Amino acid sequence: MSIFYQIRREYELSGLSEQDLTESPFQLFDRWLQQTMQIKEISDPTAMIIATVNEQGQPSQRTVLMKAATDSALVFYTNKNSQKGQDLTTNPNISAIFPWLAAERQVIFQGKVEPLSEQENDAYFYSRPFSSQVAAVISQQSQTISSRDELEQKYHHALAEHPTEKIQRPSHWGGYRINCHSVEFWQGGEYRLHDRFIYRKKGQQWQVSRLQP
Repeated sequence: MSIFYQIRREYELSGLSEQDLTESPFQLFDRWLQQTMQIKEISDPTAMIIATVNEQGQPSQRTVLMKAATDSALVFYTNKNSQKGQDLTTNPNISAIFPWLAAERQVIFQGKVEPLSEQENDAYFYSRPFSSQVAAVISQQSQTISSRDELEQKYHHALAEHPTEKIQRPSHWGGYRINCHSVEFWQGGEYRLHDRFIYRKKGQQWQVSRLQP
């Protein structure tokens, strides 16, 4: 067994106080996101880890890219036949975390998903590079495949069938809106006295509380 007791660091970059809070958590999230996008050590600032739970109560996690943020929701897209899509069909509850470790910050969202409209799905699908559209069409996400060669053969065969860069969006490919009921902001602090604030939605209003680290 390997022991990692000595791997540690201090968190001293910043703090988060009551004076920094906004009326809506999405206002503070947008501020943090804009700041994070300026940090070169964070190559994928819109990457979030989402957790879903299947019918047997088994949780699973994976990283997706957040593609939009409104004043109450986050949006991401996926193959709905994937493991996460199957999970969300039976259990729409979801959790998402942005682990901006180089900024000593994390933001955690909890909520429920609702599918986006066909018009919204089309708008985003056809905004993607054609190569990404083809990859979405040929991939049976989360299903086994014999080799990388087989995957690439499927890809190049699809490219040959669509030389004019026109391809049909699969009906099972689309997006979800995460309607959030809680958002937690975590800012690393000295002596492990981290700053944590959680927004909880009550009706149409957000109530915020400080949490102990």
